[in-house]
Amino acid sequence: MPPSPLFLHGHATHPDLHMAVALAAAQIEAQRDTQRTAQRRAHPGATLRPLSLGWVYFSDRYGAAADALWDELRQRWPGVAWVGAAGVGIAASGVEYLDEPAVVLMLCDLDPASFRVFNGARPLPAAGTLVGDEAWTALVHADGRAPDLPELLRELAGRTGSGYLFGGLVSARGRAVQLAEGVFDGGCSGVAFGRGVPLLSRVTQGCQPVAPVHRITAAQGNLVLRLDGQPALPVLLADLGITPDDVRAALPRLRATLAGLSDAGADVLAHRGQFGTDVRVRHLIGLDPGRQGFALADQVEPGMQLAFCRRDAQAARRDLVRICSEIREEVAAWGEATTAADTLASPATHAASPASPAWTLAGALYISCAGRGGPHFGGPSAELELVRHALGDVPLVGLFAGGEIARHHLYGYTGVLTVFLAPVAE
Repeated sequence: MPPSPLFLHGHATHPDLHMAVALAAAQIEAQRDTQRTAQRRAHPGATLRPLSLGWVYFSDRYGAAADALWDELRQRWPGVAWVGAAGVGIAASGVEYLDEPAVVLMLCDLDPASFRVFNGARPLPAAGTLVGDEAWTALVHADGRAPDLPELLRELAGRTGSGYLFGGLVSARGRAVQLAEGVFDGGCSGVAFGRGVPLLSRVTQGCQPVAPVHRITAAQGNLVLRLDGQPALPVLLADLGITPDDVRAALPRLRATLAGLSDAGADVLAHRGQFGTDVRVRHLIGLDPGRQGFALADQVEPGMQLAFCRRDAQAARRDLVRICSEIREEVAAWGEATTAADTLASPATHAASPASPAWTLAGALYISCAGRGGPHFGGPSAELELVRHALGDVPLVGLFAGGEIARHHLYGYTGVLTVFLAPVAE
């Protein structure tokens, strides 16, 4: 069995970026010293493995100083490969920094042969290979303005063995910066992991369906023309209890209505009538009375399924607690006859050894929608407090994104929680 990966994290807020990094770095170095002392006591003469991979999420207020940040990270931790992005909000274990200058860092000592950082100048190979391992899954940061982004995500997912991506779109009021062994604007970047890196990932929805599921039977571009063979606009109004004469007065209700889309045959509803993980929520962006249709902020095709929905804080809380509970339950059973076939259904990226007595959470990434966070969940840092309460005090960093990535889909108003696992030391 490979050595257990160690994860360290630190976070701080300060008007000066370099001071924020120094404060976060001090926390990491203190944790490193604690680990070093414990290792020496348990195994005299042994040394810690070198840190190899780091994540950095930082306030978009620091966007203009991204190059200086990159230089400082390399100087403080030479030999560490870095990935990250700017955001209007960032997260650490139990803490949210929304619209304030802050930085969060996480470092680990994974085998360098088990991951590969990629960017626009150094794309992930089409063969999906790493140095000594297959690219099985990947963390992706992307610019929402990138042309043909859905096609780009599908193509990138096809370069991994599992077809599973996780991550999000950079959210920034200025420079949409990504870090991936350099500073980049536009396109996508991230880090691919080999199959030997054990992790689990889950999507949590933030919207509640308010009407039955329909099938799109006629569409053109982003315009839905017919649902279940009927003109689409009357179906929309009927589902919301709006009469044709009341459309103008009901505009606020229409603006608050969203549409959950899924491919034909996907499970739309699950878990107390909430959306399943394959549903992508999109905005209504217009009505077309002349053709009796309505427009969505996405391309639609006949055969797709659609259900009208609204944001719902209580549903979001329940679903977040649910995915955390599922992760804890799966980790507890991780060593119990987990097979390669099970790993994709999980979706996990590693087949545990049946001889492994127990596994634990080593580190976590949480990408949430910029429209969620504490304000939506009822108080400052409420969303991340829910995660910490459910998972425990696991090193965690994250981003409040302009859109969330899971599988090869682009989501909205969701959270994507990914945890790295480690065998419990005997």
